Amino acid sequence: MKAYFPGTPDFIMRLFSKYIWRFSLEKKEVFLTFDDGPTPEITRFVLNELKKYDAKATFFCIGKNIENEPEIFNAIISDGHTIGNHTQNHFNGWKNDTSVYLDNVLTCEKSILKHSNQNSDSKLFRPPYGKIKKSQARILIEKGFKIIMWTVLSGDFDNKLSKENCLQNVLKNVNNGSIIVFHDSVKAAEKVTYVLPKVLEKLSKQGFVFKAIK
Repeated sequence: MKAYFPGTPDFIMRLFSKYIWRFSLEKKEVFLTFDDGPTPEITRFVLNELKKYDAKATFFCIGKNIENEPEIFNAIISDGHTIGNHTQNHFNGWKNDTSVYLDNVLTCEKSILKHSNQNSDSKLFRPPYGKIKKSQARILIEKGFKIIMWTVLSGDFDNKLSKENCLQNVLKNVNNGSIIVFHDSVKAAEKVTYVLPKVLEKLSKQGFVFKAIK
């Protein structure tokens, strides 16, 4: 049995209503997101696939990876995608004191600003593993961050999940306004190289437009 929901249940969205889980159900738009990059092994592949469909996406970057791969980070921005904060060291909010966690988020924010021309008013944040304490979330929201969760979890990080089932996780759960999670990480690379081109092709044929979160 999976320890996660491929499609986020409505009751969870209602329970944590201060987080952003999806966008308008009235518009045929989807929001692809990529966590854990930038990574030389997979991020450029993702960028190339997105370009084929003029698709825009949001990359929730780890600060230390930005520092290690500034050229790839700049390529993401140059292609018109938006950047989100995924902490400096991929911290699990449940396992870290609030002050330590917040310091790590702000360190990542400094890395983002150091290597980009992004305006600090656009503060998108996704907690690694989706795990964040209410106290941490409250302070981040007070500081102007938007906490971006998801409607569809591809499961590309799951070693026990086949690439075919990963694809079905997306296609069976996507809807207007869905926020879809992929990872541009080494661990997810094999599934992403199989799933992403098919998702882009199939959803394009269904009339979906791929938008970045702003």
